[in-house]
Amino acid sequence: MTALVDRQLEVQCRNGTLDLVKWLAMLTMALDHLRYVWPELSGLFVPGRIAYPFFCLAIAANVARSKVGDLFTSQNVRYLGWLLVFAALSEVPYRIYSSHSASLNVLPTLALGLVIAWGVHHQTLPGAVMASAAAVLAYMLSAPLMYGFIGALIPAALLLAIKQPGWLWLLPAVLCVLSNSRSHLLTGVAELQLYPLLLLTTAFAAPILGLWLLRQQANFSVWPVKRWGYLFYPGHLMALHLLRAVV
Repeated sequence: MTALVDRQLEVQCRNGTLDLVKWLAMLTMALDHLRYVWPELSGLFVPGRIAYPFFCLAIAANVARSKVGDLFTSQNVRYLGWLLVFAALSEVPYRIYSSHSASLNVLPTLALGLVIAWGVHHQTLPGAVMASAAAVLAYMLSAPLMYGFIGALIPAALLLAIKQPGWLWLLPAVLCVLSNSRSHLLTGVAELQLYPLLLLTTAFAAPILGLWLLRQQANFSVWPVKRWGYLFYPGHLMALHLLRAVV
């Protein structure tokens, strides 16, 4: 009976819009990766710019609802631990699926972003030391790190935006544009080419859309994304690799 009550309380307290954000992150990531199976779907790279900001938003929202000062908790240890474990496990399927990529898979960036967000949220000396170390490591690994040093700052920027809605929403939006900017894209924007404009506009709008969604009241049930969600990243990479081999 106690277990049933605990489960009912968990369902009642669970944020349905946060689960929606996670589902949209996984969906847009999977859509983005379809272009490696069917190159003619290269335009899916544009909606794919939604995925990373939404994953960062999920991290920021989880950090924001934790008690300030409670950094060294079993929940935080598990959270970072799962990210690091699956960062290691995902590198092989990521390398198989994206053998041409010069970057690591996305999970190391998210793990560093989580630690930086902890430092911003908890405002303790250990948190500041950990966040500074993570930021230095992200800077040193900026070249092989997916979305680079700037990408590792996005969860913390979204955390600030959650805490203080308003103009701070522009901070993660600008960081998302910078983390997606390449010289040829900036040249294309300067020349008013449609594809670079769509891509960087989507990158700018994604965190704002996510923050808006997070503030809405979910009047419908959303299948919760729990620990099985960690399996989705390496799992969908292997599934798409097998699909590519078949087609």
